Amino acid sequence: MTASCLMCSLEEAPDDTRVFQDPLWAAEIVPGYDVPGWYVLRARRHAERITGLDDAELATFAGRAKNLVAAVTEVTGAPAAYLMVFGENHSHFHALITARGEDVPAEMRGGDILRLRGSHSDPVAAAALLPDVRRAYERLAVIKYSYYRVH
Repeated sequence: MTASCLMCSLEEAPDDTRVFQDPLWAAEIVPGYDVPGWYVLRARRHAERITGLDDAELATFAGRAKNLVAAVTEVTGAPAAYLMVFGENHSHFHALITARGEDVPAEMRGGDILRLRGSHSDPVAAAALLPDVRRAYERLAVIKYSYYRVH
């Protein structure tokens, strides 16, 4: 953990902001990005950029991302959910998952959706949505795990 790293500081995030946490990955609502349907999926250890992930993190990232995007899409009913990785402002490897509703104008879609961060911030609504996303994520993760144990 690095003291000045926002993503590392999320290790201390309250449970009511967390979708899930396992030994390698966690997903939370992040202050400042607390738009309903927006979550950060982050490596739990301080690994810089995707090139800093170890083999276990690399092997599990896609499944965690897929299940989180699916849970967000299911719960929000959004026609699109973005998975964005930049690593410029915060080098600790993380991905931002953002539900994109029908109400988002064409000129604000894609990476431009981040411009809505301030105007669409609603910590209360984001927190209210989280339990449903958590349940959907847990169900999807169990289904995937069960599939691989059987096959």
